[in-house]
Amino acid sequence: MALFAYIARDTSGRRITGRLEAMNEQSVLTELESRGLAPVRLTVATDAPQEGRRVSTRALGRFYRQLGDLLRAGVPMLRAIRLLAGMRSNRQLSVVLGQVADSVEDGERLAESMARFSRTFPEIQISIIRAGERAGFLDDALERLATFMDQRADMQSKVIGNLIYPLVLLVVGAGIVVAALIFFVPRFEEFYADIELPSSTRLLMMLSHLMVNWWPLLMLVTAGLVALVFHQRRDPAFLRRWERFRMRLPLIGPLGRAIACARFCRVLGTMLENGIPLIESMQIARGAVGSILLAEALDSATEAVSGGDSLATPLDASGIIDPDVIEMIMVGESANNLAEVLVTVADTLESRVDRQLAIAVRLMEPALLLGLAMVVLFIFMALIVPMLRMSSSL
Repeated sequence: MALFAYIARDTSGRRITGRLEAMNEQSVLTELESRGLAPVRLTVATDAPQEGRRVSTRALGRFYRQLGDLLRAGVPMLRAIRLLAGMRSNRQLSVVLGQVADSVEDGERLAESMARFSRTFPEIQISIIRAGERAGFLDDALERLATFMDQRADMQSKVIGNLIYPLVLLVVGAGIVVAALIFFVPRFEEFYADIELPSSTRLLMMLSHLMVNWWPLLMLVTAGLVALVFHQRRDPAFLRRWERFRMRLPLIGPLGRAIACARFCRVLGTMLENGIPLIESMQIARGAVGSILLAEALDSATEAVSGGDSLATPLDASGIIDPDVIEMIMVGESANNLAEVLVTVADTLESRVDRQLAIAVRLMEPALLLGLAMVVLFIFMALIVPMLRMSSSL
Protein backbone atom coordinates (compact mmCIF):
# COMPACT_ATOMS: atom_id res chain seq x y z
CA MET A 1 0.00 0.00 0.00
CA ALA A 2 1.17 3.53 -0.80
CA LEU A 3 -0.06 6.99 0.16
CA PHE A 4 -1.08 9.28 -2.70
CA ALA A 5 -1.78 13.03 -2.59
CA TYR A 6 -4.29 14.31 -5.11
CA ILE A 7 -5.74 17.53 -6.43
CA ALA A 8 -9.11 17.19 -8.14
CA ARG A 9 -12.20 19.14 -9.21
CA ASP A 10 -15.76 18.32 -8.24
CA THR A 11 -18.79 18.68 -10.47
CA SER A 12 -19.05 22.39 -9.68
CA GLY A 13 -15.39 23.00 -10.52
CA ARG A 14 -14.30 23.49 -6.90
CA ARG A 15 -10.70 22.49 -6.12
CA ILE A 16 -10.43 19.49 -3.79
CA THR A 17 -7.21 18.18 -2.21
CA GLY A 18 -6.61 15.13 -0.07
CA ARG A 19 -4.76 11.86 0.44
CA LEU A 20 -5.66 8.27 -0.28
CA GLU A 21 -3.95 5.00 0.57
CA ALA A 22 -4.14 2.49 -2.28
CA MET A 23 -2.21 -0.25 -4.09
CA ASN A 24 -1.46 1.85 -7.19
CA GLU A 25 -2.42 5.00 -9.10
CA GLN A 26 -5.20 3.24 -11.00
CA SER A 27 -6.93 2.36 -7.72
CA VAL A 28 -6.79 6.02 -6.68
CA LEU A 29 -8.21 7.18 -10.02
CA THR A 30 -11.04 4.66 -9.69
CA GLU A 31 -11.83 5.84 -6.16
CA LEU A 32 -11.84 9.50 -7.22
CA GLU A 33 -14.14 8.73 -10.12
CA SER A 34 -16.56 6.96 -7.77
CA ARG A 35 -16.66 10.13 -5.68
CA GLY A 36 -17.49 12.26 -8.71
CA LEU A 37 -14.07 13.97 -8.73
CA ALA A 38 -11.95 14.74 -11.80
CA PRO A 39 -8.23 14.32 -10.93
CA VAL A 40 -5.91 17.20 -11.80
CA ARG A 41 -2.68 16.00 -10.19
CA LEU A 42 -1.72 12.78 -8.46
CA THR A 43 1.59 12.26 -6.63
CA VAL A 44 3.04 9.79 -4.17
CA ALA A 45 2.96 11.33 -0.68
CA THR A 46 5.33 10.58 2.16
CA ASP A 47 4.64 10.41 5.89
CA ALA A 48 8.22 11.38 6.69
CA PRO A 49 8.97 14.66 4.89
CA GLN A 50 12.59 15.58 4.43
CA GLU A 51 13.87 18.34 6.67
CA GLY A 52 17.05 20.34 6.50
CA ARG A 53 18.97 21.90 9.35
CA ARG A 54 17.23 22.88 12.57
CA VAL A 55 15.46 26.20 12.89
CA SER A 56 16.72 28.53 15.60
CA THR A 57 14.77 28.99 18.81
CA ARG A 58 14.46 32.73 18.17
CA ALA A 59 12.97 32.14 14.69
CA LEU A 60 10.41 29.68 16.06
CA GLY A 61 9.40 32.13 18.79
CA ARG A 62 8.91 34.86 16.19
CA PHE A 63 6.78 32.52 14.04
CA TYR A 64 4.51 31.55 16.96
CA ARG A 65 4.00 35.16 17.97
CA GLN A 66 3.17 36.25 14.41
CA LEU A 67 0.79 33.32 13.91
CA GLY A 68 -0.97 34.08 17.20
CA ASP A 69 -1.33 37.77 16.23
CA LEU A 70 -2.82 36.86 12.85
CA LEU A 71 -5.31 34.41 14.37
CA ARG A 72 -6.29 36.96 17.03
CA ALA A 73 -6.93 39.49 14.25
CA GLY A 74 -9.37 37.09 12.58
CA VAL A 75 -7.17 35.80 9.75
CA PRO A 76 -8.08 32.19 8.85
CA MET A 77 -5.58 29.52 9.88
CA LEU A 78 -4.59 28.38 6.39
CA ARG A 79 -4.21 31.92 5.09
CA ALA A 80 -2.08 32.90 8.09
CA ILE A 81 0.30 29.95 7.61
CA ARG A 82 0.56 30.62 3.86
CA LEU A 83 1.36 34.26 4.61
CA LEU A 84 4.13 33.36 7.06
CA ALA A 85 5.46 30.68 4.68
CA GLY A 86 5.90 33.38 2.05
CA MET A 87 8.30 35.37 4.21
CA ARG A 88 11.97 34.93 3.29
CA SER A 89 13.62 35.81 6.59
CA ASN A 90 14.21 32.10 7.29
CA ARG A 91 14.29 29.93 4.18
CA GLN A 92 14.27 26.60 6.02
CA LEU A 93 11.24 27.52 8.12
CA SER A 94 9.43 28.84 5.04
CA VAL A 95 9.84 25.49 3.28
CA VAL A 96 8.53 23.57 6.30
CA LEU A 97 5.58 25.95 6.75
CA GLY A 98 4.65 25.49 3.10
CA GLN A 99 4.35 21.74 3.66
CA VAL A 100 2.45 22.30 6.92
CA ALA A 101 0.01 24.53 5.04
CA ASP A 102 -0.52 21.79 2.43
CA SER A 103 -1.36 19.30 5.19
CA VAL A 104 -3.75 21.75 6.88
CA GLU A 105 -5.41 22.34 3.54
CA ASP A 106 -5.87 18.57 3.23
CA GLY A 107 -7.85 18.60 6.46
CA GLU A 108 -5.22 17.84 9.13
CA ARG A 109 -5.07 19.75 12.40
CA LEU A 110 -2.18 22.16 12.84
CA ALA A 111 -0.53 20.12 15.61
CA GLU A 112 -0.68 16.89 13.61
CA SER A 113 0.73 18.62 10.54
CA MET A 114 3.63 20.08 12.55
CA ALA A 115 4.28 16.75 14.30
CA ARG A 116 5.51 15.33 10.98
CA PHE A 117 8.50 17.71 11.22
CA SER A 118 10.07 16.54 14.47
CA ARG A 119 13.44 18.21 13.78
CA THR A 120 11.80 21.61 13.42
CA PHE A 121 9.01 21.39 16.02
CA PRO A 122 9.92 19.50 19.25
CA GLU A 123 7.37 17.48 21.18
CA ILE A 124 6.80 20.13 23.84
CA GLN A 125 5.72 22.69 21.23
CA ILE A 126 3.42 20.20 19.50
CA SER A 127 1.76 19.32 22.82
CA ILE A 128 1.08 22.97 23.68
CA ILE A 129 -0.41 23.64 20.24
CA ARG A 130 -2.51 20.46 20.40
CA ALA A 131 -3.88 21.49 23.81
CA GLY A 132 -4.69 24.97 22.47
CA GLU A 133 -6.54 23.51 19.49
CA ARG A 134 -8.59 21.14 21.64
CA ALA A 135 -9.52 23.77 24.22
CA GLY A 136 -10.23 26.53 21.69
CA PHE A 137 -7.54 29.01 22.86
CA LEU A 138 -4.91 28.43 20.17
CA ASP A 139 -3.99 32.12 19.85
CA ASP A 140 -3.30 32.38 23.60
CA ALA A 141 -1.33 29.11 23.54
CA LEU A 142 0.79 30.44 20.66
CA GLU A 143 1.45 33.67 22.57
CA ARG A 144 2.60 31.78 25.68
CA LEU A 145 4.67 29.44 23.53
CA ALA A 146 6.34 32.42 21.85
CA THR A 147 7.17 33.89 25.27
CA PHE A 148 8.58 30.52 26.35
CA MET A 149 10.76 30.33 23.22
CA ASP A 150 12.03 33.89 23.68
CA GLN A 151 12.95 33.19 27.32
CA ARG A 152 14.72 29.99 26.29
CA ALA A 153 16.64 31.85 23.57
CA ASP A 154 17.62 34.56 26.06
CA MET A 155 18.91 31.91 28.45
CA GLN A 156 20.96 30.25 25.71
CA SER A 157 22.38 33.61 24.63
CA LYS A 158 23.43 34.46 28.18
CA VAL A 159 25.20 31.14 28.67
CA ILE A 160 26.98 31.25 25.31
CA GLY A 161 27.80 34.95 25.56
CA ASN A 162 29.40 34.55 29.00
CA LEU A 163 31.56 31.65 27.82
CA ILE A 164 32.85 33.15 24.55
CA TYR A 165 35.70 35.20 26.03
CA PRO A 166 37.13 32.43 28.27
CA LEU A 167 37.00 29.96 25.36
CA VAL A 168 38.76 32.43 23.04
CA LEU A 169 41.36 33.04 25.73
CA LEU A 170 41.89 29.31 26.19
CA VAL A 171 42.25 28.66 22.44
CA VAL A 172 44.66 31.56 21.95
CA GLY A 173 46.75 30.48 24.95
CA ALA A 174 46.93 26.89 23.76
CA GLY A 175 47.90 28.11 20.28
CA ILE A 176 50.75 30.22 21.71
CA VAL A 177 52.11 27.28 23.72
CA VAL A 178 51.91 24.87 20.78
CA ALA A 179 53.58 27.39 18.47
CA ALA A 180 56.41 27.85 20.99
CA LEU A 181 56.94 24.09 21.27
CA ILE A 182 57.01 23.63 17.49
CA PHE A 183 58.91 26.68 16.23
CA PHE A 184 60.83 28.22 19.15
CA VAL A 185 62.05 25.45 21.46
CA PRO A 186 63.68 23.23 18.73
CA ARG A 187 66.19 26.00 17.96
CA PHE A 188 67.83 25.38 21.35
CA GLU A 189 68.38 21.62 20.86
CA GLU A 190 71.73 21.96 19.05
CA PHE A 191 72.87 24.68 21.42
CA TYR A 192 72.26 22.41 24.43
CA ALA A 193 73.40 19.18 22.75
CA ASP A 194 76.68 18.77 24.68
CA ILE A 195 75.67 19.85 28.18
CA GLU A 196 73.76 18.19 30.97
CA LEU A 197 70.27 19.69 31.18
CA PRO A 198 68.04 20.08 34.23
CA SER A 199 64.90 17.97 34.40
CA SER A 200 62.59 20.88 33.45
CA THR A 201 64.56 21.54 30.26
CA ARG A 202 64.62 17.83 29.36
CA LEU A 203 60.85 17.69 29.84
CA LEU A 204 60.40 20.74 27.62
CA MET A 205 62.63 19.26 24.90
CA MET A 206 60.76 15.97 25.08
CA LEU A 207 57.40 17.73 24.64
CA SER A 208 58.77 19.73 21.72
CA HIS A 209 60.21 16.58 20.11
CA LEU A 210 56.84 14.87 20.54
CA MET A 211 54.97 17.76 18.92
CA VAL A 212 57.38 18.09 15.98
CA ASN A 213 58.10 14.45 15.12
CA TRP A 214 55.07 12.55 16.38
CA TRP A 215 52.23 14.91 15.46
CA PRO A 216 50.46 12.31 13.23
CA LEU A 217 50.29 9.93 16.20
CA LEU A 218 49.06 12.74 18.47
CA MET A 219 46.32 13.63 16.00
CA LEU A 220 45.33 9.96 15.70
CA VAL A 221 45.15 9.56 19.48
CA THR A 222 43.14 12.79 19.79
CA ALA A 223 40.71 11.66 17.10
CA GLY A 224 40.36 8.30 18.86
CA LEU A 225 39.61 9.97 22.19
CA VAL A 226 37.00 12.24 20.56
CA ALA A 227 35.38 9.24 18.86
CA LEU A 228 35.38 7.34 22.16
CA VAL A 229 33.70 10.23 23.96
CA PHE A 230 31.02 10.52 21.27
CA HIS A 231 30.44 6.78 21.45
CA GLN A 232 30.21 6.79 25.24
CA ARG A 233 27.68 9.63 25.13
CA ARG A 234 25.11 7.03 24.09
CA ASP A 235 25.80 4.93 27.18
CA PRO A 236 23.49 5.92 30.08
CA ALA A 237 25.90 4.47 32.66
CA PHE A 238 28.76 6.64 31.36
CA LEU A 239 26.54 9.73 31.25
CA ARG A 240 25.37 9.04 34.79
CA ARG A 241 28.97 8.73 36.11
CA TRP A 242 30.08 11.82 34.21
CA GLU A 243 27.20 13.92 35.49
CA ARG A 244 27.77 12.82 39.10
CA PHE A 245 31.44 13.81 38.74
CA ARG A 246 30.49 17.14 37.17
CA MET A 247 27.97 17.89 39.94
CA ARG A 248 30.74 17.60 42.54
CA LEU A 249 32.94 20.22 40.87
CA PRO A 250 32.98 23.68 42.47
CA LEU A 251 31.10 26.36 40.51
CA ILE A 252 30.45 24.01 37.57
CA GLY A 253 28.31 21.60 39.61
CA PRO A 254 25.89 24.14 41.13
CA LEU A 255 25.70 26.00 37.82
CA GLY A 256 24.79 22.87 35.83
CA ARG A 257 22.23 21.83 38.44
CA ALA A 258 20.62 25.28 38.40
CA ILE A 259 20.41 25.30 34.58
CA ALA A 260 18.75 21.85 34.52
CA CYS A 261 16.27 22.80 37.27
CA ALA A 262 15.41 26.10 35.57
CA ARG A 263 14.76 24.30 32.30
CA PHE A 264 12.57 21.72 34.07
CA CYS A 265 10.50 24.36 35.90
CA ARG A 266 10.11 26.48 32.77
CA VAL A 267 8.96 23.54 30.61
CA LEU A 268 6.64 21.99 33.20
CA GLY A 269 5.12 25.34 34.19
CA THR A 270 4.50 26.30 30.56
CA MET A 271 2.86 22.94 29.84
CA LEU A 272 0.57 23.21 32.87
CA GLU A 273 -0.36 26.81 31.99
CA ASN A 274 -1.57 25.55 28.62
CA GLY A 275 -3.91 22.99 30.16
CA ILE A 276 -1.82 19.85 29.63
CA PRO A 277 -2.28 17.24 32.41
CA LEU A 278 0.48 16.92 34.99
CA ILE A 279 1.54 13.35 34.09
CA GLU A 280 1.78 14.11 30.37
CA SER A 281 3.60 17.37 31.13
CA MET A 282 6.17 15.56 33.28
CA GLN A 283 6.77 12.95 30.59
CA ILE A 284 7.42 15.66 28.02
CA ALA A 285 9.55 17.71 30.43
CA ARG A 286 11.72 14.64 31.02
CA GLY A 287 13.11 14.86 27.51
CA ALA A 288 13.81 18.59 27.74
CA VAL A 289 15.81 18.90 30.97
CA GLY A 290 19.16 17.86 29.48
CA SER A 291 20.21 15.98 32.63
CA ILE A 292 20.08 12.19 32.94
CA LEU A 293 20.00 12.33 36.75
CA LEU A 294 17.10 14.80 36.77
CA ALA A 295 15.35 12.74 34.06
CA GLU A 296 15.59 9.63 36.24
CA ALA A 297 14.26 11.64 39.19
CA LEU A 298 11.33 12.72 37.02
CA ASP A 299 10.64 9.07 36.16
CA SER A 300 10.33 8.29 39.87
CA ALA A 301 8.24 11.41 40.43
CA THR A 302 5.90 10.46 37.56
CA GLU A 303 5.31 7.03 39.11
CA ALA A 304 4.70 8.60 42.51
CA VAL A 305 2.26 11.20 41.16
CA SER A 306 0.43 8.47 39.22
CA GLY A 307 0.00 6.64 42.53
CA GLY A 308 -1.48 9.72 44.20
CA ASP A 309 1.62 11.16 45.90
CA SER A 310 2.78 14.75 45.66
CA LEU A 311 5.36 15.97 43.14
CA ALA A 312 7.73 17.56 45.66
CA THR A 313 8.44 14.46 47.76
CA PRO A 314 10.16 12.27 45.11
CA LEU A 315 11.98 15.29 43.67
CA ASP A 316 13.32 16.07 47.14
CA ALA A 317 14.50 12.47 47.53
CA SER A 318 16.60 12.74 44.36
CA GLY A 319 18.92 15.30 45.97
CA ILE A 320 19.32 17.21 42.68
CA ILE A 321 16.90 20.07 43.21
CA ASP A 322 17.74 22.63 45.88
CA PRO A 323 15.62 22.66 49.07
CA ASP A 324 14.28 26.18 48.45
CA VAL A 325 12.92 25.08 45.06
CA ILE A 326 11.32 21.99 46.65
CA GLU A 327 9.69 24.22 49.27
CA MET A 328 8.19 26.49 46.60
CA ILE A 329 6.86 23.45 44.67
CA MET A 330 5.21 22.21 47.88
CA VAL A 331 3.57 25.60 48.37
CA GLY A 332 2.37 25.60 44.75
CA GLU A 333 0.83 22.15 45.12
CA SER A 334 -0.89 23.11 48.39
CA ALA A 335 -2.28 26.37 46.94
CA ASN A 336 -3.28 24.68 43.65
CA ASN A 337 -1.26 27.16 41.56
CA LEU A 338 1.68 24.93 40.63
CA ALA A 339 1.97 26.32 37.10
CA GLU A 340 2.44 29.92 38.26
CA VAL A 341 4.87 28.86 40.99
CA LEU A 342 6.99 26.84 38.55
CA VAL A 343 7.27 29.76 36.14
CA THR A 344 8.26 32.02 39.05
CA VAL A 345 10.85 29.46 40.17
CA ALA A 346 12.21 29.32 36.62
CA ASP A 347 12.59 33.11 36.57
CA THR A 348 14.39 32.99 39.94
CA LEU A 349 16.70 30.18 38.89
CA GLU A 350 17.56 31.85 35.58
CA SER A 351 18.50 35.04 37.46
CA ARG A 352 20.62 32.91 39.79
CA VAL A 353 22.29 31.22 36.80
CA ASP A 354 23.05 34.62 35.30
CA ARG A 355 24.74 35.74 38.53
CA GLN A 356 26.66 32.46 38.90
CA LEU A 357 27.81 32.65 35.28
CA ALA A 358 29.05 36.19 35.81
CA ILE A 359 30.98 35.11 38.93
CA ALA A 360 32.39 32.02 37.18
CA VAL A 361 33.55 34.07 34.20
CA ARG A 362 35.16 36.69 36.45
CA LEU A 363 37.06 33.92 38.23
CA MET A 364 37.84 32.03 35.04
CA GLU A 365 39.49 34.93 33.22
CA PRO A 366 42.29 35.59 35.75
CA ALA A 367 42.71 31.83 36.28
CA LEU A 368 43.29 31.28 32.56
CA LEU A 369 45.62 34.27 32.34
CA LEU A 370 47.54 33.02 35.38
CA GLY A 371 47.76 29.51 33.92
CA LEU A 372 49.02 30.84 30.58
CA ALA A 373 51.57 33.04 32.35
CA MET A 374 52.84 30.06 34.38
CA VAL A 375 53.24 27.94 31.24
CA VAL A 376 55.12 30.72 29.46
CA LEU A 377 57.28 31.25 32.56
CA PHE A 378 58.03 27.52 32.68
CA ILE A 379 59.16 27.56 29.04
CA PHE A 380 61.29 30.64 29.63
CA MET A 381 62.92 29.29 32.80
CA ALA A 382 63.51 25.85 31.26
CA LEU A 383 65.41 27.50 28.41
CA ILE A 384 67.27 30.16 30.39
CA VAL A 385 68.46 28.07 33.36
CA PRO A 386 71.03 26.07 31.30
CA MET A 387 72.40 29.38 29.96
CA LEU A 388 72.82 30.69 33.50
CA ARG A 389 74.63 27.49 34.53
CA MET A 390 76.97 27.77 31.54
CA SER A 391 77.76 31.42 32.30
CA SER A 392 78.41 30.67 35.97
CA SER A 393 80.74 27.77 35.11
CA LEU A 394 82.74 30.04 32.79
